[in-house]
Amino acid sequence: MVNPSDSSGIRDPDVTIRRILKVNHAGEFGAVRIYGAQILMARRLFPDIVPALEEMREDEIDHCRLFREAMPARNAKPCRVMAFWSLGGSILGILTALGGRNMIWICTEAVESTVHRHLEDQLAFLAQRDPELRALIASIQEQELAHLRKAEDSQKRRGLSQALLLPVIGALTDLMIWFSTWGDSSWMRAEMARAGKE
Repeated sequence: MVNPSDSSGIRDPDVTIRRILKVNHAGEFGAVRIYGAQILMARRLFPDIVPALEEMREDEIDHCRLFREAMPARNAKPCRVMAFWSLGGSILGILTALGGRNMIWICTEAVESTVHRHLEDQLAFLAQRDPELRALIASIQEQELAHLRKAEDSQKRRGLSQALLLPVIGALTDLMIWFSTWGDSSWMRAEMARAGKE
């Protein structure tokens, strides 16, 4: 879906709103897969952290449902690359769980901090365009920030693996978001930066 701009370079905000819903729904779907794979591995390797992972997974399942329910009123449909989100989330969950308890929390921190940054862009974009969707995202963001704080507090050490993996996992998450919005995530960020300078 192309998001055409008029002669002034302004894009159709309704198309961008549909893309926000698509990518948020897909991202939550991917997060459910990450936590699911981590829980599967942690049951054998780190059973003490399973309850926290299950609680966060339940939040992501709820978020996924809420974004899906918000789609019809805005003529949005699920992302066409959901299979990539599913596969990528499962692989990331398994690999990080195999890397150890600390790696699970590093993964959560990387994903949640990237998601938080994108949600901030979306909240600014939606403020005057779709207050109802903005309120939904703001309520979900609170839980995502709680996941981020839990991940930061649960890390026993913040050494080389954390320094290397945070930017890699964050960049992969950014890339998936960019592809899922057909580049609109970059446009929104630039638009919000311009608005902040005016």
